[in-house]
Amino acid sequence: MARRITLEFLKTETTSGSVLGLAALAALIVANSPWAGEYFAALKSYLPVSIGDFTVRLTIADWIKEGLMALFFLIVGLEIKHEILKGELSDARKLAAPVLAAAGGMIAPAVVYLKIAEWTGGPTSGWAIPVATDIAFAVAIFALVARGLPASLRIFLLTLAIVDDLGAILIIGAFFSEGVQSVPLAWALGGLIGLGALARQGRLGVPLWTLGFLWVWYFSVQAQLSTSLAGVAFACIVPINARVEGRRSRLKSAMEVLHPWVAFGVLPLFAFAKAGFSFAGLSIDRLMSPVALGIAAGLFFGKQAGVMIATVFTVMTRLGKRPSNATWAEIYGVSLLCGVGFTMSLFIGVLAFPGAVDSPVQSEVKLGVLTGSLASAALGSVILARCSAYRRRREQEGRARSEAAKSPETLANIDLA
Repeated sequence: MARRITLEFLKTETTSGSVLGLAALAALIVANSPWAGEYFAALKSYLPVSIGDFTVRLTIADWIKEGLMALFFLIVGLEIKHEILKGELSDARKLAAPVLAAAGGMIAPAVVYLKIAEWTGGPTSGWAIPVATDIAFAVAIFALVARGLPASLRIFLLTLAIVDDLGAILIIGAFFSEGVQSVPLAWALGGLIGLGALARQGRLGVPLWTLGFLWVWYFSVQAQLSTSLAGVAFACIVPINARVEGRRSRLKSAMEVLHPWVAFGVLPLFAFAKAGFSFAGLSIDRLMSPVALGIAAGLFFGKQAGVMIATVFTVMTRLGKRPSNATWAEIYGVSLLCGVGFTMSLFIGVLAFPGAVDSPVQSEVKLGVLTGSLASAALGSVILARCSAYRRRREQEGRARSEAAKSPETLANIDLA
């Protein structure tokens, strides 16, 4: 059952990955067209929403990032929970591999950036920019190019990316945030604990689950906490076992109902809102600046090195296991995709270098993120596509040998012998 659900998700994500790519391309075109002013103005415009005494006032871009993307992280959290309790990651050593790989994938890019800053005399404040992985784009690229590869590889990437993303959020909170508001945080935690207790006592209806999610999300926003954490935390309290034998659990129902909406609605909107930035001020000369060079090298060289070294170390020391049926070449392809920083890296770049979005240093941040992410995506795609083609060719040869062995002529030769 676990494998069937995973394969269905992969089929959906293969198509949605194309939609996501088109949305990102459309954003880049519009952001550099005569309609760029209207595009950026619309994303920055505020859209207040009030329900009784509860009011949330966010820009349209923030509604997409903090609102709709909370559903994406809910889906991710649900799938990882399913894999940890009943699937690929139920083996603690297989769970250790992506977690430790994520740690390596955060440390190495920061070290690469700081070393380049030391050698070139550049600012060290951008060390956190190449630490992040854009989970939405990384998973979408994998779905497009990795057909036929083991589903365990996707789970490895998904788990690694979510741990990486949570690590980036902790870095933002520790180094670039004014602090979390304790009272709203307490209300959010209270909602999680209360709903979790009710779920253990009896069957809860969809309306109560929906209201509970909105409650946790609202107070996460008020607490100035990333709502990606709210989505993952909420997934932890959704029951994985059905209360009535033969029926789907709440976790499976939520995964199957929400996944198409997230894949074909939330993620393309996110890509259209976040992938659009102006090329004005970008030049080849700026690519050689300490900031751009450090970010690009951190994403491309640091990410792949950190993930691969940590994974090899984990497997060799028997702290963890490789994803089931995966080769080292395939894992290397996944490690490259972790260098797709894009939207999260751009966001950290704004925090690391506060000021005007069109300032020279922000142009260098954009160029570094774009170069490192595109290089990682391109090489990772090539390697995974070749691995996929190799597997398909081996499978076809295997089937051909099997059919040949069963043919009448072969059987006759065997009898004669």
